[in-house]
Amino acid sequence: MKNQRSQWTRWGLFNAVGLLGFGVQLPALFLLKRVVGLDYRLATAFAVEIALIHNFLWHEHVTWADIISRSNGGVWLRLIRFHAANGLISLVGNVALTWTLVGAAKIPYLVANLVSVVICSLLNFAVGDRFVFRERARQRGRPALWQSAVGRELT
Repeated sequence: MKNQRSQWTRWGLFNAVGLLGFGVQLPALFLLKRVVGLDYRLATAFAVEIALIHNFLWHEHVTWADIISRSNGGVWLRLIRFHAANGLISLVGNVALTWTLVGAAKIPYLVANLVSVVICSLLNFAVGDRFVFRERARQRGRPALWQSAVGRELT
């Protein structure tokens, strides 16, 4: 069994991947709006989807690579969970927050999108850690979510 990362290390990796993903999302948003001519809301949704796939691949191979099993559970199930959880948070959160900040606060769409990404990232880490890339209880022999801070099981 591989050594498991600390939550602080995982949080750092998550944020590094998130920055890379934002480095993909922001130019995609700009190109989709300015070059392709999409409405900023639709362009935001497409740009978020592009970043989601990018981030999933990095999280799969870096952020949570120490606890996922390549043979049990399957990458497709994690991808579905990632889209159902992180995707929903990112798509709905980014589009709604960007729309609100552009419409109500008159903030430029790229700045509004940056603010939206930061807000959604906190919730995305918690959901990714506890739902998408969680360690399987059957593999470890104990419940995945119910451990005390010192590592004992709570029953």
